[in-house]
Amino acid sequence: MLYALIGEDAPNTLEQRLAVRGAHLARLQALQAEGRLVLAGPCPAVDSPDPGPAGFTGSVIVAEFDSLEAAQAWAAADPYSTTGVFIRCTVKPFRKVLP
Repeated sequence: MLYALIGEDAPNTLEQRLAVRGAHLARLQALQAEGRLVLAGPCPAVDSPDPGPAGFTGSVIVAEFDSLEAAQAWAAADPYSTTGVFIRCTVKPFRKVLP
């Protein structure tokens, strides 16, 4: 089943986000290689594809997992979660309708 992982950045964590981004992307690339990743990306803090020092407010990931618990465990083990970039990460079942 698909799950939406919605991570919310803690205030003033842009530097930490950038420091662990490589490890975060490696985990996403593993999901992609397994054919489980639907989409992933950050939410800029300002209306711009490159928010610069304004940073990000969080990230959204939609991917396939065996269960809600598996999706929650994956989110909890992500570097953005383990290093405090995410103040919280909500995981919800997701049903893709379009496209």
